[in-house]
Amino acid sequence: MKTLWRAFLLLGMLTLLTGVAYPLAVTGIAQIAFPGAANGSLIEADGQVVGSTLIGQPFDEPRYFWGRPSATGPVPYNGAASGATNLGPTNPALVDAVKGRVEALRAADPGHDSPVPVDLVTASASGLDPDISPAAALFQVPRVARARGLDVVRLKSLVESGVRGRQFGLLGEPRVNVLVLNRALDAGM
Repeated sequence: MKTLWRAFLLLGMLTLLTGVAYPLAVTGIAQIAFPGAANGSLIEADGQVVGSTLIGQPFDEPRYFWGRPSATGPVPYNGAASGATNLGPTNPALVDAVKGRVEALRAADPGHDSPVPVDLVTASASGLDPDISPAAALFQVPRVARARGLDVVRLKSLVESGVRGRQFGLLGEPRVNVLVLNRALDAGM
């Protein structure tokens, strides 16, 4: 009985230490050191949350930059259903989906015959990617400029100013956050 009591006491102490004290300490440090990231990197407009820089948003109007396709269901960029399609590069369903996305991009911007960047026609592993490559953003400049009546050079400058480099100078690839870019457009650049 004495051994059982010690086991329960140890379980209670470890539960308090690892299940309460440690998470509270980490949360407190995160709130002090990185309050924006600790609270989800939320973007607000007029006192309302309009999105997060960490999760993609569905944009499909010609006047907006479009993000990567989302593989989540039943709605795009559904954080509760994060995951890839798991379709391999030779799977006919993936090939057909990519062809359809290329055709949709071509239909949205007739006459634009540049090669379509791969990240505009393939979903990320999570299906929630908020970023696109600078090439994907620049590919969309003519369509967005025409839809908004903006100067192409000025819009390219906005895209280039929104490019974030590699993390710590070596991790990942340069990228542009689609929500931040579209918010800048709505704010009048």
